[in-house]
Amino acid sequence: MARLTRAGFEVAVEPGAGAAAHHADDAYRSAGATVAQDAATGAAAMLGVQPPTEAQVDALAEGAVVITFLPAAQELPLVARLRDANLSAFSMELVPRTSRAQSMDALSSQALVAGYRCALVAAERLPRFFPLLMTAAGTVAPAKVLVLGAGVAGLQAIATARRLGAVVRAYDVRAAAAEEVRSVGAEFVDLDLPPLEGAGGYAREMTEDRAAKQLELLAPHVAEADALITTASVPGRQAPTLVTAEMVAAMRPGSVVVDLAAEQGGNVEGAVPGEEIVVGGVRVWGGANVPSQMPAQASQLYATNVVNLLLHMATEGKLTPDLDDDIVSGSCVTHDGKVHHEPTRELLS
Repeated sequence: MARLTRAGFEVAVEPGAGAAAHHADDAYRSAGATVAQDAATGAAAMLGVQPPTEAQVDALAEGAVVITFLPAAQELPLVARLRDANLSAFSMELVPRTSRAQSMDALSSQALVAGYRCALVAAERLPRFFPLLMTAAGTVAPAKVLVLGAGVAGLQAIATARRLGAVVRAYDVRAAAAEEVRSVGAEFVDLDLPPLEGAGGYAREMTEDRAAKQLELLAPHVAEADALITTASVPGRQAPTLVTAEMVAAMRPGSVVVDLAAEQGGNVEGAVPGEEIVVGGVRVWGGANVPSQMPAQASQLYATNVVNLLLHMATEGKLTPDLDDDIVSGSCVTHDGKVHHEPTRELLS
């Protein structure tokens, strides 16, 4: 907030906007903002978490900048409305994963929060200790944790489970993941399959034969785990199925499965977003808006991301989006009455 006011912007905040993160309205006022129910009315820019409502789109000034999470392919009517209202909309999901854009990469910052949280969920629900304990009554062996997907969320889940004392193993289809997994103290599971490197640091899609072989080779590792954490997803696409219902059923009763990708279709067959189900004595927890379960840090990191992106487009207190800039162009969905994001434009046409 203070960074925006120092940059010459007048800032308005909706009442209660920071309540979940324990930021009172008076804290925003102290930072130089006004608190108003109609904060969007006539605004030259709107920063948010969720896509704007129709009322907010209609209230903004013509040519205003909108920066939020905006899954364009799933929000085609909204994209058309943003285009027709001549608003410049930028999606945090589309921020390029480059060195220049690291401070604006909300997917990574929120994955960090989610990865930490899902390790705690596994530890809370597993009916045994995570660490090795040597007591007068005997030795308690450490829990065995398997993490599937070693991106930002997966690596944070590994590191957190390791700090809690578990023995952690992990798997990812990308070649670079092996060294990253070892760097945070876990053992990499090598299935002796060719790596699948994709664009932007994500894995690319695999063939049906490759997927079937991977399931077969992963099955004994899943069965051996006390806690399974899955984090594999690609923005805008269905999450890959890494664990079948049969593989879950083969786990020991009392084991725990945490599927961080449940909202994208799930890595674990049968996982339900926002719900916990029991399959043959195994508790399967489906994640839903997991970063919001740690609102203080999620808000702090996300606020930095969106402010950095806004200020990247600002010159002397005025917004001047430069579509020749790779960060601005890469994250732009609509601009100047047109759909700038080509895949979305093709879907609309």
